[in-house]
Amino acid sequence: MSTLNVLMQGERVRAALVSLLLLGLMLLVWHLATLSPAAAPAKPVAMTAEQIEYAKLMGKDPGASAGAEATAQKSGFPTLTQMGSTIAHHLSSPFYDNGPNDKGIGLQLAYSLGRVGLGYLLAALVAIPLGFVIGMSPLLYRALDPFIQVLKPISPLAWMPLALYTIKDSAASGIFVIFICSVWPMLINTAFGVAGVRREWLNVARTLEVQPLRKALQVILPAAAPTILTGMRISMGIAWLVIVAAEMLVGGTGIGYFVWNEWNNLSLPNVIFAILTIGLVGMALDQVFARAQKAVTYAE
Repeated sequence: MSTLNVLMQGERVRAALVSLLLLGLMLLVWHLATLSPAAAPAKPVAMTAEQIEYAKLMGKDPGASAGAEATAQKSGFPTLTQMGSTIAHHLSSPFYDNGPNDKGIGLQLAYSLGRVGLGYLLAALVAIPLGFVIGMSPLLYRALDPFIQVLKPISPLAWMPLALYTIKDSAASGIFVIFICSVWPMLINTAFGVAGVRREWLNVARTLEVQPLRKALQVILPAAAPTILTGMRISMGIAWLVIVAAEMLVGGTGIGYFVWNEWNNLSLPNVIFAILTIGLVGMALDQVFARAQKAVTYAE
């Protein structure tokens, strides 16, 4: 057993080294791709009086041409140095609030996680008990399966116009979208896990005349827990994916709105920083459910 643990530990170390190597390679490619050769400063082109007058008639400021050129030169893909300063700036004060369009990345994440958490909790309260009932009743499973198969493939964002029309609140509509996209994986996996419990265990519970509630909690739930956690893990990934897109549509607050607002400001470093933040938070949420799933999985 100790030899197996040593081998597994060595495999983890090698995998971590390969990951670091790939990260270094990607950063090197990024650095080389954003290198700009030093070019001699362009000399300003003299404009005649007629050209200046024409530019003014067209509503343009001839004196701003040099600044526009400098801005255009700086508007390319950000370098690693620019990204480092952007990350340091956001992490130095993540919870500031200077108005509707100027909030720290921590506050934006808090708004998004709050919406995801509330919509996800409501979905779990509906999907898991209903999945238990469907999984324990073949008749209900066959009766409700057509409705589930019709509603499941609908894009969550397709529900957004209907939610905005009926609820008339952007934040509540976002929570509804998270609810509707989180229900189906949990419902299907719960029903599948409950229906797949071994008949021998159910027969023993029936022989011992175990009450239905006790049978559900002490026999069916432990056996179906890994499958239920798989559905919850899938639902969380979808919910985190959808909330970013929903916040881009409805605006206001949240990490999705932050991405869209920074894109409108043509701030690529902030957009890339937000994308990296979304990925890291999504990975952290997935790892929480992966550990919970591992904890309830029993080796036979």
